[in-house]
Amino acid sequence: MKRHICILFAFLFVVTSVSAQTKAQADSAYIEKEYAQACEIYESLLQKGESGEIYYNLGNAYFKQNQLGRAILNYERALLLLPGNADVSANLDIARAKTVDKINPNPEIFFVAWTRALINMLYVDTWGTWGIGLFFCALAALSIYFFAKGVKWRKIGFFTALISLILCIVTNLFAYEQKRKIDHRTDAIVLSPSVTVRSTPSDEGTSLFVIHEGRKVSIKDDSMREWKEIILEDGKVGWIHVSAIEII
Repeated sequence: MKRHICILFAFLFVVTSVSAQTKAQADSAYIEKEYAQACEIYESLLQKGESGEIYYNLGNAYFKQNQLGRAILNYERALLLLPGNADVSANLDIARAKTVDKINPNPEIFFVAWTRALINMLYVDTWGTWGIGLFFCALAALSIYFFAKGVKWRKIGFFTALISLILCIVTNLFAYEQKRKIDHRTDAIVLSPSVTVRSTPSDEGTSLFVIHEGRKVSIKDDSMREWKEIILEDGKVGWIHVSAIEII
């Protein structure tokens, strides 16, 4: 029995060491400017599970090769898992500045933009942790309200419980919104150098406009296999072949 346990621990140690070594090899390849090799290793690591850090490193490796579409794609994926990360946001802005298309999005209501920025201040797990902590804080405050003898302490317990409960609901809503964005991804990045957006899901459809590599689009209609209806930040709508884009 002990022999089997030792073998199991040895196996787990080897697997962990190999994974760590592979990550180290990718980082080393990047430092040595072997960017194609670094991309290959990072891609293989991501097949085992998503990681914001690896997406970020992969985006850097693609950027060094002037593959703006794939660089932006992986920066966007990194930002999805690491919302509010300054390094990811900065590199994403640099990559976007090199793209052909200049984006003029429709103006957004201040409250909506402020709420989105607030949600992205923390990661989904952090918002969830805050929600749990605030829930227990509300329980503790309620116990003070029910068991304290003085009116002053009962008031403190009541209002503390009320505020904690409201904040608990808000933080859980923020965590839910971030989890929803991760699980239901409707945005994509154009990977083709240029692609014509058409009025119908067919190559014979009327040409509406052309978008280029690195452009971010939102999937409006995902019902067809070969074609997707997209909508741009400025409100333009049309159909694009699925081979030209990749979901974030």
